Amino acid sequence: MSGPTTTSLRRRAAVPFVALGALLASSFTVALAPGAHAADALLSQGRPATASSQEGDGYAAAAVDGDLTGTRWASQWSDPQWLQVDLGQVSNLSRVVLTWESAYGKDYEIQASDNGTDWRTLKKVTGGDGGTDDLAVSGTGRYVRMQGLARSGGYGYSLWEFQVYGSAGGTTPPPASGAVKVEGGQGNWRLTVGGQPYTVKGVTWGPAVSDAPRYLPDVRAMGANTIRTWGTDASSKALLDAAASNGIRVINGFWLQPGGGPGAGGCVDYVTDTTYKNTMLTEFAKWVDAYKSHPATLMWNVGNESVLGLQNCYSGAELEAQRNAYTSFVNDVARKIHGIDPDHPVTSTDAWTGAWSYYKRNAPDLDLYAMNSYSNVCKVRQDWIDGGYTKPYIITETGPAGEWEVPDDANGIPDEPTDVQKADGYTKAWNCVTAHQGVALGATLFHYGTEHDFGGVWFNLLPDGLKRLSYYAVKKAYTGSASVGNTPPVISGMTVSPVSSAPAGGEFTVHADVRDPDGDAVTYKVFLSGNYANGDKRLVEAQWRSTGNGNFAVSAPRKLGVWKVYVQAEDGHGNAGIETRSVKVVAPPVSGTNLALNRPATASSFQQSYGDCPCTPALAVDGRADTRWASDWSDPQWFQVDLGSAKTLRRLQLVWDPAYAASYEVQVSDDANTWRPVYSTTAGDGDVDTLDVSATGRYVRLQLTARGTGWGYSLHELGIYS
Repeated sequence: MSGPTTTSLRRRAAVPFVALGALLASSFTVALAPGAHAADALLSQGRPATASSQEGDGYAAAAVDGDLTGTRWASQWSDPQWLQVDLGQVSNLSRVVLTWESAYGKDYEIQASDNGTDWRTLKKVTGGDGGTDDLAVSGTGRYVRMQGLARSGGYGYSLWEFQVYGSAGGTTPPPASGAVKVEGGQGNWRLTVGGQPYTVKGVTWGPAVSDAPRYLPDVRAMGANTIRTWGTDASSKALLDAAASNGIRVINGFWLQPGGGPGAGGCVDYVTDTTYKNTMLTEFAKWVDAYKSHPATLMWNVGNESVLGLQNCYSGAELEAQRNAYTSFVNDVARKIHGIDPDHPVTSTDAWTGAWSYYKRNAPDLDLYAMNSYSNVCKVRQDWIDGGYTKPYIITETGPAGEWEVPDDANGIPDEPTDVQKADGYTKAWNCVTAHQGVALGATLFHYGTEHDFGGVWFNLLPDGLKRLSYYAVKKAYTGSASVGNTPPVISGMTVSPVSSAPAGGEFTVHADVRDPDGDAVTYKVFLSGNYANGDKRLVEAQWRSTGNGNFAVSAPRKLGVWKVYVQAEDGHGNAGIETRSVKVVAPPVSGTNLALNRPATASSFQQSYGDCPCTPALAVDGRADTRWASDWSDPQWFQVDLGSAKTLRRLQLVWDPAYAASYEVQVSDDANTWRPVYSTTAGDGDVDTLDVSATGRYVRLQLTARGTGWGYSLHELGIYS
């Protein structure tokens, strides 16, 4: 960080002189601000507060907690910034009191709104000098905001307390309580809430319901007005409550099998399985009835990518019948929902615009369509036109190109886009949605998630709570502001060397060029993911050391296969740049001549047909890492190689397939009849065994006595060195 830390900023004198009334007020649970009239009620204390940004632990809620000198809200160090409080209902406003920390607003406005979107100015302050500003105002509103225009110095805005006084019971109800409708006609539709136009500016919701009070203020600060879920049940109430308190609407999802498109599990026969359909219909109806009047409910979304996903269960004419039956059932659900809740639209999401023809034919009761689309999102408009559709749509997932859409890299795995490319992907997607005016009614971008794993780094806006370039791209799109505060470090030119031959247990080099747009000091972390090597999607911090000039020496895993390596650069302001490349971990080289290469090999058994087999013994001495010998699935087994004549042996290297030996013995012989043991273990763990031996013999045999898995024994390569 360039400049004071959050802690040092807090230690600066908060206010040179605090009025006597403020000091006295701090002794009481409900405090009267200096000059406040006894008849005025303090409306803001303990109410939901949000802000355009925060620094460190300076949460917005700290400015409405009643602690005048102990806790505070602090913004990032840029203009403009805002802090707002939701009073819960439209109220008559008489006074606003701002108790500034020494980082105060020189120019700012006090604004009010009935809906959290449309603002009117109640008071404008220019040339403020900090301390306590006690402002008389006149007007009504549910939301009251301090809109900072110019700071007093180089720091951000910081308020010990933001107090709004007045009386509850203004006569204008917030529009959010009104019905949600799809209005208009062909090519000129709009979504309305309480009669007012509403464009869905949303994110898909990832955090736990219990974390909603923590993260939804940030969602609102991004300029978003909507979140999307995939399931609705008893736990949804807490999320809906938190969303409503932050002025956020919810697209309530209902899950149907096979959800999630290609690769998703769970097959249902929609032609014949009336039990499943009746169960789902009853379940969905229960939650529609429970939440139809909740102020956060925006619409209902039935199913997710199931028309496409049915191809995992059926083919040919049966697939066609199932798709027609599924979309007919979606129509049954839509009709049922409309009978319970006529005030909120119903849609259904798929991941293939070809699915819309089935909805058009079989689901006329849907109010609008929905689509998950990533790299092809800009083609949705033309597909809608070409399909002759007569309903509008929303995009329920979009963002940068997904794992299934990008070319493979040098190691044969999907080449993940860079942070810059991902941010551009969000911007492009939003621009393509909004360009289809009168038809595309908005989008929920994927994904407001915090998981710090393989998928989280690919798609999450804030993995591990750290904000990415993509986070700020979405914020710019939704707020229309070019200034979004302090932004993350940018990584470019990331390379791995050697990219396809990193020795297991050895080191490889990672290079990354890093710049921070704000000049902040940057700290680094390096992670590894075994998603493509062993299916483990977690990010595990690697052992690494900096060698200068953007170079890192990283310890390779001992597990063979293709790994992802991540460089994470953090700026100390809650932001991170993350780049990733793949590295192929191979058996470490052994010096000397491989005496076993292409020599005659025999075994107790071999698999003649299974997966990539036949897996003959010769394939374990052919010098290739992508071929293997595999035995029957039983104990014991043996594998041996004839070196042609007696040779002096000093080292063996066994490169195991995942089907490895837990217990085995290495034996040598001069005649293939009498064997001498030279090594044994009962603690084999697979991958690569490099063994030092001291022996002489013509024949070398592996006597395999206990398998490490339920499969047989399988060797990619046996190397014998003199």
